[in-house]
Amino acid sequence: MLHNFEPPATDDEIEAAAIQYVRKVSGTTRPSAANEEAFGDAIRAVTAATRTLLDSLVTKAPPRDREVEAAKAKARGAERYGRQTAASG
Repeated sequence: MLHNFEPPATDDEIEAAAIQYVRKVSGTTRPSAANEEAFGDAIRAVTAATRTLLDSLVTKAPPRDREVEAAKAKARGAERYGRQTAASG
């Protein structure tokens, strides 16, 4: 999630999300030499579209704090991991 954070999402975060998306859609983490240009073009297009979207979204909700959200995600991961360990043991 990149919307409504303080400070706003960085260009690097948006590009990382675009890379993740293109990898998911293409089914590959590293394109072949023949597909490298198409892969790069797609990443640039998704990055630009994501920046446009984020810049256009409007919300009345207060911006989320990155550190608080990171702590919540870590807690969810620990809880999920704990459940998996209990289920497999």
